[in-house]
Amino acid sequence: MTSLNTDINERIWQVVSLIPEGKVSTYGDIAHKAGLPGAARRVGRALQGLPEDTRIPWHRVINAQGRISLPEGSASQYTQRDRLEAEGISFRPNKSIDLRRYRWD
Repeated sequence: MTSLNTDINERIWQVVSLIPEGKVSTYGDIAHKAGLPGAARRVGRALQGLPEDTRIPWHRVINAQGRISLPEGSASQYTQRDRLEAEGISFRPNKSIDLRRYRWD
């Protein structure tokens, strides 16, 4: 990984680490706050690069529709949902989160 990619990952991880418990943010919001407007997919790649034992709250990042973007039925998807629910975030019957209520500003 180049130092530019490392620097971008670090910026993204720093923003994600600021999301408070009980709140979520979208990939696009994180990109914007990291100074990378329009780079939502880049946020996803940075989060994929986190070590398994990370303390960065990656589970608080969801897509713009208020949904978990991980593959349906995957272990990671269940982990993310469990962690969000443990923080008091509820899911609608359609598996989305109310962004007006839970979105971090």
